[in-house]
Amino acid sequence: MTLAYDPAEHGIIAVDTGFHRPVFDAAYLLVENGRAAFIDCGTQHSIPALLAALDAQGLTPAEVDWLILTHVHLDHAGGAGALMRCLPNARLAVHPRGAPHMIDPSRLVAGATAVYGEEEMARSYGEIVPVPAERVVVADDGHIVDVAGRPLLCVDTPGHARHHLCVWDQRSRGWFTGDTFGLSYREFDSPRGPFAVPTSSPVQFEPEPLKASIRTLLARDPVSMFLTHYGRVGDVQRMGADLIEQIDAMVRMARQAHAADGDRHAHLTAALADYFAARAHAHGSPLSDAQARAVLAVDVELNAQGLEVWLDRAT
Repeated sequence: MTLAYDPAEHGIIAVDTGFHRPVFDAAYLLVENGRAAFIDCGTQHSIPALLAALDAQGLTPAEVDWLILTHVHLDHAGGAGALMRCLPNARLAVHPRGAPHMIDPSRLVAGATAVYGEEEMARSYGEIVPVPAERVVVADDGHIVDVAGRPLLCVDTPGHARHHLCVWDQRSRGWFTGDTFGLSYREFDSPRGPFAVPTSSPVQFEPEPLKASIRTLLARDPVSMFLTHYGRVGDVQRMGADLIEQIDAMVRMARQAHAADGDRHAHLTAALADYFAARAHAHGSPLSDAQARAVLAVDVELNAQGLEVWLDRAT
């Protein structure tokens, strides 16, 4: 599934990478004056969809100048090395903390394999291969990637992960947000607009830096946010305020679960599920309570893990 947003004006195409389920994980193709850049890429299994989107724009792999990664989690970057093999003239731009993992992904592979097992790694992510060091560009805070004269500004945005950056496109007045601006699944859209929840990572979640990063994005008064999970959203000031409110609530729930008797993880996952389901209902989501909980179940678990690692590090 490929969705285009004002392609004649802004040249931004969202590509459904097919990871896990439809309309869950997006990569973006940005086209400018006959040249192109991908922003995030999904897994190795996503490559046919990415190349098909390129072909639909009348472009060849040789006309792609950049692959920009918001961060190196495998649903965003697992296919980077394999995709770069298909793009003979492209360079890869990545956060300084992420660059070593793209050049030598062995630690990424080992960590993910320990969690998922070899069979699931192959099924979900495919082969994770290195990117030659000479093709990797370290994108420090303020780094500008030039796509045929169109500047894309890379900004350090920790909180979800310390190796996270977001990309500002002045042309569209939009941010490519990776996971910094939360998750907004289209099933939750209502007459009030899109609904979003924050997303932690199991090992590097930091609530105060994440809130600061969201405020950094909002400070440019963007028109759009281009989320990996999933697609373009507007009404960004309202959504940003909602995300910050939810992060504070998540921290309160984590501390309450930590202080409670019994299984901390069970307390926390139950509280998060209740909270997000109630917010979705208040937003006017067309999903039932059970449906909302099912869609968010994996994210509740990941958020609980991230909050618990943060709690243990802070105490």
